[in-house]
Amino acid sequence: MEDKVELTSMINVLARLRKEGYTEDFRVTEDGGRLCTLNGSQTFTPEQVQIVNFYRFEGDSYPGDMAILYVLETGSGAKGTMSDAYGTYGDEMVENFMRKVKDLGKNLDKHK
Repeated sequence: MEDKVELTSMINVLARLRKEGYTEDFRVTEDGGRLCTLNGSQTFTPEQVQIVNFYRFEGDSYPGDMAILYVLETGSGAKGTMSDAYGTYGDEMVENFMRKVKDLGKNLDKHK
């Protein structure tokens, strides 16, 4: 079992995930139908993506400053992360795409 690590910021979490091989940065395409690598070299349908884990962050000074970091793996073996605002300021296309993705990690509340 993994040792407990203090994960206070998204930067700390990303650094640890990069060491674990989650090196790709993902985004949802402009039409909202696919996930792609930041450089656009690979794209994936929701069926080709799995949520391995996710982390929620809340700003220290402003509770409305919330973010979620998804830890993702694809059918091609690409592993990486994608972040989004969480709650009121979340990107609707990202939320709609992620609702279609298989969740292997924590119990992701897909019906906020």
